[in-house]
Amino acid sequence: MITSRIVTWLVYKNPKKYGDIHNDLIGIRSGKTLEQFLNQALMVGFLTGLIFGIIGVITGYALFSLNFGLKPELYNVLNISFDPETGNLPIIILIQILLGTVLTIIGAIVGYWTYIMIPALTKKGRETKITIGLPNAVSYMYAMRKGGAEIITILRSISEMSAIYGEVSYEFRQAVRDADFFGYDIINALKRLSETTPSSKLRDFLQDLISTVESGGNLSDFLKDRVMNLQEEVKFEQKEFLQFLGLVAEIYVTIFIAGPLFLIVILVVMGMMGSSAILELSLIGYAILPIGATIFILMIDTISIKDENVVTYVRAKWLNQYSDVRISASGNEEHLFSALAKFEKLQPVKQWLSNPLQGFIQRPELTFIFSVPAAVIYASYFFLTIPIGTLEDTINYLDDQVMIALLIALIPFAFFYTRWNQIVRSIEAMIPDFLDRMAGINEVGITLTQSIAVISRANMGVLGYEIKKIHRDIEWGANFSDALIRFEHRIKTGLIARTVTLITKAATMSNSIASLLRIAANDARISENLKRDRFSEMFIYTAIVYLSFFVFIFVIGVITTQFLTVLAEQSKSGLAMAGPLANLGSTSLITMDRLLYHICLIQGLCSGLVAGLMGESSIKAGVKHSCILIIGALIAFNFMF
Repeated sequence: MITSRIVTWLVYKNPKKYGDIHNDLIGIRSGKTLEQFLNQALMVGFLTGLIFGIIGVITGYALFSLNFGLKPELYNVLNISFDPETGNLPIIILIQILLGTVLTIIGAIVGYWTYIMIPALTKKGRETKITIGLPNAVSYMYAMRKGGAEIITILRSISEMSAIYGEVSYEFRQAVRDADFFGYDIINALKRLSETTPSSKLRDFLQDLISTVESGGNLSDFLKDRVMNLQEEVKFEQKEFLQFLGLVAEIYVTIFIAGPLFLIVILVVMGMMGSSAILELSLIGYAILPIGATIFILMIDTISIKDENVVTYVRAKWLNQYSDVRISASGNEEHLFSALAKFEKLQPVKQWLSNPLQGFIQRPELTFIFSVPAAVIYASYFFLTIPIGTLEDTINYLDDQVMIALLIALIPFAFFYTRWNQIVRSIEAMIPDFLDRMAGINEVGITLTQSIAVISRANMGVLGYEIKKIHRDIEWGANFSDALIRFEHRIKTGLIARTVTLITKAATMSNSIASLLRIAANDARISENLKRDRFSEMFIYTAIVYLSFFVFIFVIGVITTQFLTVLAEQSKSGLAMAGPLANLGSTSLITMDRLLYHICLIQGLCSGLVAGLMGESSIKAGVKHSCILIIGALIAFNFMF
């Protein structure tokens, strides 16, 4: 009841802003009303405020009641008179209340407005995905229209292919729903969709499509021209995206590689070697670096132009044309059926045992079945054989072994994923040439099935092996569409899934699809150029990440071996030390060395993942970079410093 009144008051005070939020909710297809969403936002704000308030109360108590070795001037900015031995309970309680209240208000505001921003951010992400996927969807619409399909049939077909066309399919699904269940004709359904879609490109396309249909224009020519225009626009958007990605890479290198190194040097030079320095360096290594890398990974993943996850479905049809025909039962056939069932169960296992590496290449995640237990066994052995000593000695003994165990788990996956990625990249690089050849052969009157036979004899690199498989399937009785679908199931990528879907749909309607094949080839070429441009543009930033990391290691190594060690020896020898480095002897050199070493390892893990995501649009590709950087840190600190 109270929240409803608050919501009403908020909307009344700022109708334009909350009207935009309502439009954002419609644009992301959330299925929530504005009142429901604002109630949830208020609840989130209340919970975050409560959490922040509890943290504030605990922090206020800890600062004045516990001895962390912190200097009073670090937190007692108001210069309150306080006796830490006798205590001053009213002041402590007052500070706890004030700090808790301030953090409660801050937490509530941050939680509420963060939740309020989610629809706008989600809408922006959907807009990008719709804009990128629109040329592929329009190509599919052109293929169906060229075969004579009506507009409602085209929209219904594309709305059922969300695994291939992603957010575009979800948008067209709205128009199909309005036409099927809410009594709209297709024109009004498209008009309604144009008013609610978050993508301006889709809105313009729908308005032009409606004008073409209402005026009786040639829909096939319109779709063909629009595909060409959209593909050209995608090229420009890709260039803008790469420029923005380069800016993000520079920000990451500056803030989370050069920045921590600068802070570490400053801390050492200023002589903050007491517990406060340990605390601040621990925050840098164990909190700031992982959290910062996670934020950048999420941000890059959100803005990245990448293929939708391909989910394939196999639709089996059971034919009962002869279900009423009597069949004479033959004796002694049960063992044949049981043998066939046993063969079908054992065949995948035998096939994998005959070439286990091929199974790992096609599904790199299967390596974890063996690598993770091996890593656990390796780590368990060292955990069970820990020598008796101090906590610092135990950490010094175990940290290397934990990182080696992590490498045992990750290196096989990184190797096979990289190998599979190379194979897929080689196949996708030949797809445009393959489609162009099919179009050229189809233009002279040769059928699609015959064109596969002709191309199978040509030199098509890695793709040639798959084309020969397609030709063999056709020779053994499969039709053209089924052979291509099996090829799609073997190489599960977005580009191949879109291409196969486009060709098979067009092939079911016409055997002369040369112009469509040209469009598909151009689309594949654009996708391939994006990947190649991204790899080449981001290669320099990946190299900068590597160079910065090794400079990071070098500076840390110099600090630990040439600076801290000398100062510690002087402190132990009793030499007088004054100034900011006078407190060096109070801090364990082993603890500082371990902390800086851990910072390097965490930096290597995080930087590798970010480098892979920037360069190859996949965090999986960053595993190999992380392994290389971690190995570099292990070698440097164990054999060089």
